[in-house]
Amino acid sequence: MDGQPTAEVIEQIRDIPIYRESLAKGHFPLLDKPEIARGFPDNWMTPRLAAALEAGEAEFVLSTGTHHARMQIIRPPYFLLHSYYRLWSEHPDIADTWESGCRRVSLTTVLATEHVARVNAARRGTPPEPVPSPADRRLDDRTRYLNLRLDPARWERDEVVRMLQEIRDAARAHPRGWYHLDCSGYHLAHLLRKVAEFGLWDDFPPPASIIHAYEYTPVNVRRFLHQHFACPVIDLFGSTELGYLYFSDRRGTYRPHLDKMSVELHPVADGSTIYQLIVTSVRNPFMPLVRYRSGDCVRTLDGTPDPGKISQFCGREKELLGTPHGPVAQGDLDRCIGEASPHVFVYQLRLTGEETARLEYTTFGGTPVEPEQAEVLADSVSALTGRRCRLDHRAHLPIGRSGKYAWLTTGR
Repeated sequence: MDGQPTAEVIEQIRDIPIYRESLAKGHFPLLDKPEIARGFPDNWMTPRLAAALEAGEAEFVLSTGTHHARMQIIRPPYFLLHSYYRLWSEHPDIADTWESGCRRVSLTTVLATEHVARVNAARRGTPPEPVPSPADRRLDDRTRYLNLRLDPARWERDEVVRMLQEIRDAARAHPRGWYHLDCSGYHLAHLLRKVAEFGLWDDFPPPASIIHAYEYTPVNVRRFLHQHFACPVIDLFGSTELGYLYFSDRRGTYRPHLDKMSVELHPVADGSTIYQLIVTSVRNPFMPLVRYRSGDCVRTLDGTPDPGKISQFCGREKELLGTPHGPVAQGDLDRCIGEASPHVFVYQLRLTGEETARLEYTTFGGTPVEPEQAEVLADSVSALTGRRCRLDHRAHLPIGRSGKYAWLTTGR
């Protein structure tokens, strides 16, 4: 399957400059981020788009840039939010929380909170406040963002008390005490540890539903969340430029949500069962993407390139680790760690030489893993990576400037 666009897609992109050469040749190569940025925005400009920008029906935004250079895109206002709300409203396990009108609290990166505050300040025509107020952290009448600190491991008691109060406010607004918790899996795990540390369990009402959607959620973090919550815990996969493409059910099985989209899977290397995700989408009418290489990698249930059998979103193509037996993704290391020890929380594989590595890690309990587990873990990581690996337990691993963790780094 070469993934060439349908006649319907071609009709929707006919006037867009970036696609003129492909339309003339009748063949569409893979579309990469540098090509999207080259000549932007003129390479996307049509009379329709110019009119939409003038009327406020389209806007310029930046992608998060967590794992790649930030990319400027054009989309309708609240494009990602509308994609999220539609998926939430249709999800087989959590649609009831949507239909009940419950509030949504979002516990994720401080960059997301700051973005919402900037949007609200722009609406008022005033500069953003240094510390966003509760009103400035409200995205719409259902959603408030909680986090005001880059590194959740550094949250102090007064911050946790404040966030729990805002969660209780959301729960009290619903006749059944329901609220929906939208989060980064890491941030929620950090909150649970802080609640336990400060003895605040009585102040933390259980959510009716949870979605983690901001970054890769490790096996152990997902297990930790399931140990503390009886409600559905759902994973979403998507991006700023595409919206949401797949969701898990409460058992962890992924299902497609490809409204106005199609997907191809291409192996990242000959013989590899890690596939890069290629997406054609006209969901965003102002910047339709044809055969767009998102940079994300997946594995499938049977190792074949069938988009309907995706079993894991396993990391970014730029972060694949070359080994003697082929590329290794973040999800592969994560599976290896989760099988060896359920106690590892945050981790980072540091490449210290051509044949050596160090796995730096924290645990949920704050103490190193037991010697027997440590030996199994070191041996498993060594076998996976083809490098002699030693372990290094840390009390804390710093978070990245984006508010997300990197799994792979270099240096001694």
